[in-house]
Amino acid sequence: MGAVIVEAVRTPVGKRNGGLSGIHPVDLSATVLRELATRAGLDPGLIEDVVWGCVGQVGEQAHDIARNAVLAAGWPESVPGVTIDRQCGSSQQALNFAVASVLAGHYDAVVAGGAESMSRVVMGSAIQVAGNPRSPQLGQRYNREFNQGLGAEMMAEKWGLTRMDVDAYAARSHERAAAAQDAGLFDDQIVPVTAPDGTVVRKDEGIRRGTTVDTLAGLKPVFKEGGVIHAGNASQISDGAAALLVVSDAFAAKHNLMPIARIHTAVVVGDDPVMMLGAPIPATEDVLVKSGLAVGDIGAFEVNEAFAPVPMAWQREIGADDSVLNPNGGAIALGHPLGGSGARILTDLIFHMRRNGIRYGLQTMCEGGGQANATILELVK
Repeated sequence: MGAVIVEAVRTPVGKRNGGLSGIHPVDLSATVLRELATRAGLDPGLIEDVVWGCVGQVGEQAHDIARNAVLAAGWPESVPGVTIDRQCGSSQQALNFAVASVLAGHYDAVVAGGAESMSRVVMGSAIQVAGNPRSPQLGQRYNREFNQGLGAEMMAEKWGLTRMDVDAYAARSHERAAAAQDAGLFDDQIVPVTAPDGTVVRKDEGIRRGTTVDTLAGLKPVFKEGGVIHAGNASQISDGAAALLVVSDAFAAKHNLMPIARIHTAVVVGDDPVMMLGAPIPATEDVLVKSGLAVGDIGAFEVNEAFAPVPMAWQREIGADDSVLNPNGGAIALGHPLGGSGARILTDLIFHMRRNGIRYGLQTMCEGGGQANATILELVK
C-alpha cells in the first residue's frame, strides 16, 4: 500500500497584529480544513483523522485545537483530531505521522497540518502558566538555558558568518519572496481569509520590499552584545495555518483523487540542545543516506529560516546550490507561524515542484530542544 498527497492549501501568513490577528486560531484552522475538502471534492466524513501541529497549546489553542477545528469547520462529529508538538516542526511531523499511519494500513484518508496565531497566543505563553519545563535533573546535565537566539549566535560564530553575511541572506529572502508574490506563484496555494471587519487577506503580509544590507544595518543585535542576530535576519512572528490531504493509493483511485506527491523518505534526529539549531544538517545527511539519493538529485531544498545562520550553515555543510535553496524566500520574509510552518513550507514546496517538474524536493527545519525533521518528497507523474 502506498500513501500520496492529493491536495494542499494554506492561508496567507499574517504579520503580528496584522490582517489575521482578529481570527480565532480554531477558526483559522477550520478555514483550511474546509478549503482542503472543497478543493479535493471529498466528503469530509471520509477523513479518518486530523493530525495537527500547534506549539502554544494554551488559551485559544488549548483543549486539542485539531478536534475543535474539525467541529468549527462543520465537519461530521465522527471525524477525530489530535494535536502534536514537536516545536517548530510540529506540522511537518504531523505529515510524517499521517503518511506512516496510511502506510501501516490503519487509515485510508488523513489530514495533516497545523496552525499558530502568535498575535493571540503569545510565544512562550505555555511556560508562563505554572512551573518550569527545565527540571532539576535537566539542569544538572545542561548548566545553561536553552535559547534559540543565542543558539543562532553560536552558529554564526562556529561557521564564521559575519553581520554582513547574515544580513545579505535576509535581504535575499525578501527579494525572492517578493518576486514570487509578484509572479503570482503563491496564489494557487492560498485560500483568502475574511477578517471580522470584512477585510479579505489574500497575500502574505511579512514581505518587506526593498530590504537591503544597508537598511538592515541600523538594527541592533537582540541576544548578544556585539552579536549578529536581530529582528531583520530572524523569522517573523506570524499567524497562519496550512493543511495537506494524505490518502492511500486505493482510496485515491476509488474517489478519483489525483496524486501530487508522495513522501519518499522521512527522518527525525536529535542534536545539541544548547546550540539547538544545527540539527537540520545531520537530518539532511541521514535522509539522503536512507533514501539512496544525492544532493544533486534534489531539485529544491526548503530549510526553515528560523534565523539566517540556520540555512547558511546548512548550505556550507551540505553543499546545495544557492539557486535551489529556499527559491521563493523563507520565514525571514514570509513569517513563521510555529505549529503551522512545516505544513506551510510543505505546501509551498509541493506547488513549486509541480510547477517546475521537479522530481525530488527536500524539506528540513530546526526545532526546539535541538531536533530536526527532514522529509524528501517525490513528485507523482
